[in-house]
Amino acid sequence: MPELPPDGPQDDDDRQSRSNPFAGTPFEQMFSSLAGGDMSGLQAMFGQIQRMFAPHEGSVNWDFARDLARQVVAAEVDRSPDAGDLRRIRDAAMLAEHWLDQATELPASSSTIVAWSRADWVEASMPAWQRLVEPVAESVVKAIGDALPAEAKAMAGPMLGMLEQLGSGMFSQQLGQAVGGLAKEVVSATDIGIPVGAQGTPAIVVTNADKFADGLGVDASDVLLYLVLRECAHQRLFSSASWLRDYLFSAIEQYGRGITIDTAKIEETLTSIDPGNMQAVQDALSSGLFDLEPTASQRAALVRLETALALIEGWVDEVVSQATVKVMPQAASLQESVRRRRASGGPAESTFAALVGLELRPRRLRDAAALWGALRAAEGPGGRDGVWAHPQLIPTSADLDDPLSFAERTKEADNLDVESAEFDAALSSLLDDASRESGTTELPTDDAAGDEPDGSRGDKQP
Repeated sequence: MPELPPDGPQDDDDRQSRSNPFAGTPFEQMFSSLAGGDMSGLQAMFGQIQRMFAPHEGSVNWDFARDLARQVVAAEVDRSPDAGDLRRIRDAAMLAEHWLDQATELPASSSTIVAWSRADWVEASMPAWQRLVEPVAESVVKAIGDALPAEAKAMAGPMLGMLEQLGSGMFSQQLGQAVGGLAKEVVSATDIGIPVGAQGTPAIVVTNADKFADGLGVDASDVLLYLVLRECAHQRLFSSASWLRDYLFSAIEQYGRGITIDTAKIEETLTSIDPGNMQAVQDALSSGLFDLEPTASQRAALVRLETALALIEGWVDEVVSQATVKVMPQAASLQESVRRRRASGGPAESTFAALVGLELRPRRLRDAAALWGALRAAEGPGGRDGVWAHPQLIPTSADLDDPLSFAERTKEADNLDVESAEFDAALSSLLDDASRESGTTELPTDDAAGDEPDGSRGDKQP
């Protein structure tokens, strides 16, 4: 006679009730829909919700966002770089740095380049995301509570805290999904426009760099060399212009401080969601639930941010072009492939646009590359690279419209006698023009960057 289970005989109803604790209750249909018919997945779903709303410091649950990003990466094969990968990347970097030495006076940032998996990039990028996103997230979460009418706030009482926690959880989930998606696309440590990882250390995401080479009709080793050239050029720039990283962060922080919430849009979005369709919920969260109409101050910050990003990418384009013009025939076609990728949004745009409508697209990359080329033609590589010595020297958005005039003004400024009346008059004129153009409070910065890093250009100092 077969042995009975410890709890006695079990029929089909018993087994169903054990696997589905909601069987026969009013909650059965709802939770079955949420779990896609797989009741065994409820435990995992509730576990994720519990982690999303776990107590945490700040407006983003960074542990949850990191874990979710790693889960997104783990959904596909994520090959760890091996010794062969590291060897070919180091060989490419050695040649790239040699070529760059001939094209720019900015020195190499590091003698070492590292190879990353996608998961490595997630871990390395999290400190940068914390600085980039926390000010924006704080404003979004706070704005959710502030958006309630005074009467509703009085009635809500302690529920306000839960509302802010809900906003934080939603933001953390969206960020984790976005960072995980980015990890499948980025090819280097500087591919989002701002370097991540150890300061001054170039890095290549091996799997994504190999994937980028597919279908280009160019030898994979040449594609890797070109990507390494761009990465090393980026790192040289950020290492030499020590103020640049903080300048970009300051623009994003200024943008975040002015965020307000369109409660009518949120209400419309939430009422149109079928809670039983998790895909519809996710689509709503990633389609810009917090789409905002920027204020005048935010628009000014965005202009400075977009201009700076375009100048960075344009400078890299110009320098790499000069470094490869006589030694790498494939560089021109690879440059166009990278430009098309960036012009279509690049890996960073979808992340920030989905989060809070903040885009990091270098919209005027070609204009910026033309400006740096004009400056090199007028003053040589030293004059072109010297503009990065101080934030007050970099071109403005208006300068991108007329790069030849910017190059001519820069050349004239270099020839001025700083003790002369002409110098004082030219300096006053430029500062007045910059003040009228910005029309906003200057961005904060550190001591090394000066007191007014608003992207406007004064004259070079001796």
